[in-house]
Amino acid sequence: MSYRAPVKDMIFNMQELAGLQALTEQIADFADYGIETAQAVLDESAKLNENVIAPLNFEGDKAPSYWKDGQVFTTAGFKDAWRQFAEGGWQGLQHPMAYGGQGLPKTIGAACGEIVNSANLSFALCPLLTDGAIEALLLAGSDEQKATYLPKMIEGRWTGSMNLTEPQAGSDLALVRTRAEPQPDGSYKIFGTKIFITYGEHDMTENIVHLVLARVQGAPEGVKGISLFIVPKFMVNADGSLGARNDAHCVSIEHKMGIKASPTAVLQFGDHGGAIGYLVGEENRGLEYMFVMMNAARFGVGVQGIAVAERAYQKAVAYARDRVQSRPVDGSVTGAAAIIHHPDVRRMLMTMRALTEGCRAMSLVAAAAYDASHHHPDAETRKQSQTFYEFLVPLVKGYSTEMSLEVTDLGVQVHGGMGFIEETGAAQYYRDAKILTIYEGTTAIQSNDLVGRKTVRDGGQTIRAIAKQIETTEAELAKRSSAAAQSVKKQLAASRADFLAAVDFVAAQGKGNPNAAYAGSVPYLMLAGNLVAGWQLARALLVAEDKIAAGDDVPFMSAKVTTARFYAEHILPRTGSLREAIVGGSESLLAMPLDAF
Repeated sequence: MSYRAPVKDMIFNMQELAGLQALTEQIADFADYGIETAQAVLDESAKLNENVIAPLNFEGDKAPSYWKDGQVFTTAGFKDAWRQFAEGGWQGLQHPMAYGGQGLPKTIGAACGEIVNSANLSFALCPLLTDGAIEALLLAGSDEQKATYLPKMIEGRWTGSMNLTEPQAGSDLALVRTRAEPQPDGSYKIFGTKIFITYGEHDMTENIVHLVLARVQGAPEGVKGISLFIVPKFMVNADGSLGARNDAHCVSIEHKMGIKASPTAVLQFGDHGGAIGYLVGEENRGLEYMFVMMNAARFGVGVQGIAVAERAYQKAVAYARDRVQSRPVDGSVTGAAAIIHHPDVRRMLMTMRALTEGCRAMSLVAAAAYDASHHHPDAETRKQSQTFYEFLVPLVKGYSTEMSLEVTDLGVQVHGGMGFIEETGAAQYYRDAKILTIYEGTTAIQSNDLVGRKTVRDGGQTIRAIAKQIETTEAELAKRSSAAAQSVKKQLAASRADFLAAVDFVAAQGKGNPNAAYAGSVPYLMLAGNLVAGWQLARALLVAEDKIAAGDDVPFMSAKVTTARFYAEHILPRTGSLREAIVGGSESLLAMPLDAF
């Protein structure tokens, strides 16, 4: 089946939950970027992705990128698709106009990010990593570096890559060994090997701007001694033209279970005298700068989870409508019927839909918080929005990607035996989704952040304030007489209580008994993500009921009410078991002697 971007649901979330209109009224830079602009931008994004980029998704899985003699050749059609993507200005959508971008809010950019990732996850990784590189240079690059690299990256003529991981240094960047030797002209020579470098080599653009973590000679040990360098694939002349090939070469690409069309490179720096690099910011602050890039990428990866879940859901619904199998148990159809009539198939489809819509709402609310934190004229609003956004990032990344595994798994299940056959395409989404819980920080890394920085550090004070906001939504639901609102209110309150019990436990144990707190860190993240996504759907229900009463788009709004109620009755109850695992499960988790495993 062909992909259709869920523009209507995105606009609903922007308008009713994320508060895009308020952002345009309060932030001068966004004055022209209201709902009408969002609609126009998303419609154009849908057109490009549905017609050009989505058809390449299955082809990229069958005929992936390949390496030959140091060069990487992308799947047929990718290069032309990138040209159209770049010419449309999509790389610069949310970047500053001063460097050629369009300066749109992240709230709109996040929705466009979901569309391109739904269309083709492998293709979308290139702009995602380039966005992160742009943000890092905007933060820490010199004026000269910004002028040299940003306009062409934003234009899409050059792309960016993030070079952290080494064979001995995965998530533990204290073990980075790539070294940087200062040169008399102020540049550095870079020597080392980087692995798992997404789009570290490809044929879609004329240059690649590698951002590389390395140690300057004499730097402190550990993460305090890491610096960040620009290492271009081709050197850049004073007039902006390309010069000689730099000593940074791709020696192989990985053979993966998913995202096969995205080249994951092994890059070798300095085998022929040293790769020329330029220090970004100050020495020994590289990890600090790279975290900007990583946080941008973490949010983007969470959106990828939502995107692949949406694609799997659409495919499963289409198959369930077409596949005729068995008589319905209620006898509503004489003889065999399409499997969408069967209750368990409907359970799976509703689970897929509710999880995807809940996480989409959460991600767009997070994007709006980012916009307010960076651009709102009131300092206190910026501060509160930043706190809220930082709380949401590990949920968007961790919960949404774990959610995508459940949804794509259900997508295969809806297809039955045909889902296990590669020709149907259902399995590709399942395989593609698995990496999302791993790269840019595993789910455990996201959950450790939620426990340590977001809960233990302030004793849970910030999170309890967010729980108060959820309680306000419960009070609004309590005023409604509908069965849906009352059901959602009941379960939302129960799940909030589960969350607060977990917060109390984690905050109390975090410093004195850290093993007990961190043993339940992933369940803690899953509980928090489940609750916040359910909260957003509860807010959506309130809006939808008002719209129905006014006779406004009743079919869409009725489906929104049904989805919110299903989430509350079928997905929110999971928080109870998660609470038990967090609060009472650490002893059995840690009891087994290591040599007994």
